[in-house]
Amino acid sequence: MKPIHFSGHVEQRMKERGTSREEVEQAIRHGSRAPAREGRTAFRLNLRFEQRWKGKYYGTKQVLPIVSERPDRYVVVTVLTFYF
Repeated sequence: MKPIHFSGHVEQRMKERGTSREEVEQAIRHGSRAPAREGRTAFRLNLRFEQRWKGKYYGTKQVLPIVSERPDRYVVVTVLTFYF
């Protein structure tokens, strides 16, 4: 299993977008995989949320890390989070 590395940029984006390292790691390990721009890979995982985010209730949170996959590790470039 390849290790997952997070940049400072990603740490800030996770905080702003309401996701955690654990959720990003879950998405990479268990989510569906799709090609992304610049030869990167997107991993998509829907998680039960059932909470409020920025004043509105959502049942599901989708975590979508964008990853540069190297032979020896995953490098998380950014993370998107969607609530629905």
